[in-house]
Amino acid sequence: MYVDSHCHLDFPDLAAREDEVLATMAANDVGTALCISVKLEDFPRVLGLAERHPQLWASVGVHPDNADCDEPDVARLVALADHLKVVAIGETGLDYYWQKDAPEWQRARFRTHIRAARETGKPLIIHTRSAADDTLRLMREENAGEAGGVMHCFTESWDVAAGALELGFYISFSGIVTFRNAKDLKEVARRVPLDRLLIETDSPYLAPVPHRGKTNEPGWVVHVAEELARLRDEPLETIAAATTDNFFRLFSHAQRPA
Repeated sequence: MYVDSHCHLDFPDLAAREDEVLATMAANDVGTALCISVKLEDFPRVLGLAERHPQLWASVGVHPDNADCDEPDVARLVALADHLKVVAIGETGLDYYWQKDAPEWQRARFRTHIRAARETGKPLIIHTRSAADDTLRLMREENAGEAGGVMHCFTESWDVAAGALELGFYISFSGIVTFRNAKDLKEVARRVPLDRLLIETDSPYLAPVPHRGKTNEPGWVVHVAEELARLRDEPLETIAAATTDNFFRLFSHAQRPA
């Protein structure tokens, strides 16, 4: 079985094909997927997906790129996370690629999510882009390792991965690792310990080869696993089993399918 540790099934491209997307998951032995919140305004849609389908789980959080939206505080995140189907806090983190002025509100919001994760005992889903140093600094300052979590859709250097691993975090690879020009990322994927490895689609974005350029979906996470198996010279079954076990170890509030 495979697990897609990060997808956005509430986004229009996938929500309009809900039944078809779930059928493709089943056909490709993708038994579980984690639906990620990016705005509190849209959280009810994310939670609704998880409530309707036993193989889906939800997170709660506000993406660092979303400036003009409801701003979370610790109490509200903790309250919304108090649901059997909510297994994580995020997507949170820092993104200076789009917010080139490196705004303080991003860092304050990130701290809020870390504090909520520590209070709930549910792990963090962290996004970082062009902000690795600050991301790791705030993780250390706020004791993010107490909550644990994952660096999702990882595209950074080995040094950044090592810093996150030192804090007890997992590293998740998306379809980007299948791209021919992702040579540095492929080398990082070879080095991450097997017991800290996760796979994801980040769908509807970043479709892996051989579907690159199309609308991505959770059923295609198998291609990420195949590339990791090739890069690491390990059986595909080993990657599938390890990444599935890792998911349920990290997101311990999620129930493994029978």
